[in-house]
Amino acid sequence: MPEIERFDSLILGGGNGGMYLAWHLAQTGLRTAVIERRWIGGSCPNIACLPSKNEIWSAKVADLMHRAASFGALTGSITIDRAKVRERKRAMVDEMIQLTLQQYKATGAQLIMGDGHFVAPKAIEVRLNDGGTRLLAAERIFLNLGTHAAIPPVPGLEAAAPLTHIETLELDRTPSHLIVLGGGYVGLEMAQAFRRFGSRVSIIERGPQIASREDSDVAEELKQIFTDEGIDVRLSTDIGRVQGRSGKQVTLSLRTPSGEQTIEGSDILVAAGRIANTAAIGLEKAGVQLDERGYIKVNERLETSAPQVWGIGECCAGHPQFTHVSFDDFRIIRDNLAGAHRTTDGRLVPYCMFTDPPLARVGLSESEAQRQEITVRVARLPMSAVLRTHTTDERRGFMKALVSAHDDRILGFAMIGAEAGEVMAAVQTAMLGGLPYTALRDAVLAHPTMAEGLGALFSTVPSRS
Repeated sequence: MPEIERFDSLILGGGNGGMYLAWHLAQTGLRTAVIERRWIGGSCPNIACLPSKNEIWSAKVADLMHRAASFGALTGSITIDRAKVRERKRAMVDEMIQLTLQQYKATGAQLIMGDGHFVAPKAIEVRLNDGGTRLLAAERIFLNLGTHAAIPPVPGLEAAAPLTHIETLELDRTPSHLIVLGGGYVGLEMAQAFRRFGSRVSIIERGPQIASREDSDVAEELKQIFTDEGIDVRLSTDIGRVQGRSGKQVTLSLRTPSGEQTIEGSDILVAAGRIANTAAIGLEKAGVQLDERGYIKVNERLETSAPQVWGIGECCAGHPQFTHVSFDDFRIIRDNLAGAHRTTDGRLVPYCMFTDPPLARVGLSESEAQRQEITVRVARLPMSAVLRTHTTDERRGFMKALVSAHDDRILGFAMIGAEAGEVMAAVQTAMLGGLPYTALRDAVLAHPTMAEGLGALFSTVPSRS
């Protein structure tokens, strides 16, 4: 048994919120260590947010090149070099890792690469990646465990060795026919990117619409955009069995509303949900309770059921699974440790899906308002009504705003359209400031910009009855 090493704070998992907390604590003079199995900086800069958007941008460039003649640029035949796409992405990841390591060195926080598990309530044994073990103890422990891709229990699927987003982003070839299981964020972003790289693409979604968390008009608009790009979208479809091996040839037996069908492809990408990384690390020895799905139960201050143990990021039950939420978790814990009283209650969390055009949303959707019995006024504007789109030929999509029926507060905003995330930030700022929708309606907005459409959108808000 190795000798116990004492720390002031231990952080299990090196993702965004955890590493920022480690750097902060170390800079205040506390002996702090982060235990990370594999990804320096967490999944975001290595295998998720940044790498996927890097390759999605390469796909955007490929699409522009295919349409270059319509803009007056005459080109020859277009060839996609997947190895070069991967090389560009890897270079960015390497840069992010080096910046992260520099910050660990500058702050004095220790980064311990290994597999940690609890052996007592405040003690973690680490099997080091380069051999050997260390036994670490601290009075304060922060769980920043992350999640991993779920593989549905479909007969033959696991044996087919399907891709997840991790392997997909490492491909140096273009699949001839990529079958995507799941119509959520990862599935939709990757499906469109690989279609633009030259793959034939099919999306298999169990539910009645893609983007299941969105209003039906948003989902239908996305589906039409995908269909127009030649992507085969199959809804309300279950998979009965998978035969073959991804990367060679696969056959899927499908149960559809019109009966039994089969589909053949070269590769399978599984994008059907996430599982918290909470299994087999001894959380029961730490006194940390999980919910029925294996996520960590936390209160509004991110405290777990165990004293002096906190949860951070997407491993926490009910948390939106975004890097910017993990970063805000860090800020909440940081401030509370300093004597403040900050909570997760009432956080206005925005998000973007980086399809092309992208989807951005903040606040309530129409369906959420209905479920909560909140009466709203709805304004809607096609992107083609925004003059900026006529200069760029990016006219697909629409903006939609929800305004309270009882006063002029903005309760929600959604946009499918070019630069949706940037336009959404303006609306989010107004919501955070408690501005009435009329402030945006009557603002002098620069012409010709995408945000200029907000004036026209909010001009269509129905009057209060």
